[in-house]
Amino acid sequence: MASETMSIFNFSKESPIKDWRIVNDGVMGGLSKSAIQLTAENHGKFFGHVSLDNNGGFASVQLPTDIDLEKSHTGLVLRIKGDGKSYQCRLKGTINQRESYVQVFETNGEWQTIQLQLKDFYPQFRGRKLDAPNFNFERIEQFSFLIANGKAEDFELLIDYIELE
Repeated sequence: MASETMSIFNFSKESPIKDWRIVNDGVMGGLSKSAIQLTAENHGKFFGHVSLDNNGGFASVQLPTDIDLEKSHTGLVLRIKGDGKSYQCRLKGTINQRESYVQVFETNGEWQTIQLQLKDFYPQFRGRKLDAPNFNFERIEQFSFLIANGKAEDFELLIDYIELE
């Protein structure tokens, strides 16, 4: 039996894009820069430059959420168009968790529909995988995209929608 999808965020003129928050390596002294904006085509555009200077190396955008997961919800669906680079999708079961639960996905320069299983999100803290169980929470209180490929690079990720399935 297929479960119904539930929207986490659908970019449009009515979308509260101001709810997204930029968090870059500047929190640790790095110099990476990023932003998120709504395009004329009503897509979210997360873009910027990752710098390795000053021990930097990541850029991210975070969305606080308040989602109760039902047993029938087993994964995420991302409708995105990247630039051929690797990105991380990150979740937190509670906003106060220090660790994030991560899955890496690859982009190919075309519009893609990417499906990520919740059970495959692994715990990570400050770029290090933790020896702890994978995502097993009943809630999602934060959703993020992050780029950290170990090199200085410009990036651009277009986002149409994010759904829970």
